[in-house]
Amino acid sequence: MNKVAVRLSDNIVFKLVIISFSLFTMGQTVAQGNAEVGADKIAVCLACHGNDGNMSQLPDVPMIGGQNEKYLLKQMIDIKSGARTAPLMTGMLNALNEQDLADVAAYYASQLAPTGAADPQKVALGETLYRAGNAEIGVAACTACHSPNGRGLDSAGYPSLSGQDVGYSVMQLKNFRDGVRMNDDGAVMRSIAKRLSDAEIEALASYAAGLR
Repeated sequence: MNKVAVRLSDNIVFKLVIISFSLFTMGQTVAQGNAEVGADKIAVCLACHGNDGNMSQLPDVPMIGGQNEKYLLKQMIDIKSGARTAPLMTGMLNALNEQDLADVAAYYASQLAPTGAADPQKVALGETLYRAGNAEIGVAACTACHSPNGRGLDSAGYPSLSGQDVGYSVMQLKNFRDGVRMNDDGAVMRSIAKRLSDAEIEALASYAAGLR
C-alpha cells in the first residue's frame, strides 16, 4: 500500500471514529444540570477556578467559564472515578453525586467564556493545522470537532478551546501524546497528539486560544 493510500485510510478511520463517537454520545443518558442550583454547589471549586471559572492562571488549572456543559460533566465524572488523573482535584469531588456535578457543570457553562490572543509568530503553523490538518502525518483538521471558531460541539461533548490558557492546552496535548491522559473516547485525541511535535502542539494551543 502506498503512502497516499495509507493517509486516505487513516483519514477514513479517523472520520468513522468521530461519527461513531458522536452517535454514541447522543444516545447517552446524563443528569440534567441546573445552573441556578449549581451556584450553591461550587464552594469546592472556588479556590482554583473562582466564581466565574476563569480565575486561575496556573498551567494545570483550566479556564472553565463558558466551557461546554457536557464536556465539563464528563471530565468531573472521569476525575472522580479515576478515569482521568488530575492531582490537584484528588478527592475534591468525592462529596458530590452526579446530579451535583451536573449542576456545577451547568453553572460554569453559563458563565462568560474567556478570551485569549495568539502569538503572531505561531499563527501560520497553528492556523494550518487547526483548519486543514496535515495529511502527511495523518492529522485531521481540528475544526471537525472543535468548530471553526473554537467553541467545540456541546451535543457531542467536544470542548471549547477558544480563550483557553495556552499552557494548559499544551500540557493536555502532551499528556494525550504521552499516554498520561487517556479519557478521550475512542482514543481520538491520543491518535492525533502522538503525531504532533512540541512546536506543532504549542502553535495549535496558541492559535486556538485566540479564536473567537
